[in-house]
Amino acid sequence: MFHWLEKNPFFFAVGVFLVIAYAGLITILPDFMNSARPVVGTKPYTVLQLAGRHAYIKDSCNACHSQLIRPFKSETDRYGMYSLSGEYAYDRPFLWGSKRTGPDLMRVGNYRTTDWLENHMLDPASVVPGSIMPKYGHMFNNKANIETAYAEAVTVKKVFNVPYDEKDMPKLGSFEEAQKLALEEAKEIVDNMKNPTVKEAYAKGEIKEIVALIAYLNSLK
Repeated sequence: MFHWLEKNPFFFAVGVFLVIAYAGLITILPDFMNSARPVVGTKPYTVLQLAGRHAYIKDSCNACHSQLIRPFKSETDRYGMYSLSGEYAYDRPFLWGSKRTGPDLMRVGNYRTTDWLENHMLDPASVVPGSIMPKYGHMFNNKANIETAYAEAVTVKKVFNVPYDEKDMPKLGSFEEAQKLALEEAKEIVDNMKNPTVKEAYAKGEIKEIVALIAYLNSLK
């Protein structure tokens, strides 16, 4: 058979192509499928983090900040480990971005504290001299939209099978239960903040947008 193939270059080329294509498929496809799955340790966003993500999108933070670290030394030296596709398994929509007026925020939770984020959002230039980022003082007055965040969490659980019932994530019960969990999660953030408006609101059972945003940014690691 091989002798016959050597005398027929067309069929020989087709045979080589089929062998390489088959080998490529069994080598690439399993890894491709795995890369689309959640990276080990990646968890769905909590309701509080989702509320912060909504505020992030509403105020167009993604217009100036990307969340996609490319596999280049200049990027990994500055921002940390390059992004993996499985890290975005629970992102709807993706916030990769295409412009960096400000730095990439994919790993911001690894190197910024609640205190730093609070001061930066209130007055960016006081923390980063020369910053052109606008002030986001309204976030200290606006109430976080926990209701919409809860509705999204319930929706993605039912439609996309996001594992909110696994042992390492709080189970999604009623809205009242979700609100209680959000308040518990917000406590540590509020305790590390100085703004009196935020603290007074929390004492009354209200979570401000800035608290939810910080929860979201702290989760980006």
